[in-house]
Amino acid sequence: MFFTTAPAAFQSSVCRPAFAHGGRAVERFLNDALLSARHSGATYTQDDTSFTLSLDVPGIAKQHLRIAIDGAVIRIHSKDDAPRRYHAAYEFPQEVDSAQSEATLDNGVLTLKLAKKVPVDTSAELPIQ
Repeated sequence: MFFTTAPAAFQSSVCRPAFAHGGRAVERFLNDALLSARHSGATYTQDDTSFTLSLDVPGIAKQHLRIAIDGAVIRIHSKDDAPRRYHAAYEFPQEVDSAQSEATLDNGVLTLKLAKKVPVDTSAELPIQ
């Protein structure tokens, strides 16, 4: 059996449409798979007023963790003097109220109870002249 390659003009027209729609789908799939494997010790629930996120952070004391809330993004990382390195970021579908939120660390499990920020209606009625 004999196989030959197609001319370059034919190859580009055949191969390009097959991969053009994929874009970076493979890269996104691999990144999502790696992130889910890295954060497999995390559980997430929500109710009407709050999100609850539980993370496994064994070997890290509460004084070695830093939690930053920026709108709907939560960043958790270990400080420089921590015995282990930990870094994670989570984006929630709604902004978090940092004043009403709380964090507890018990037996290597960090539990964040994040209060949902109540959306404020800033719309104004414009009179018609």
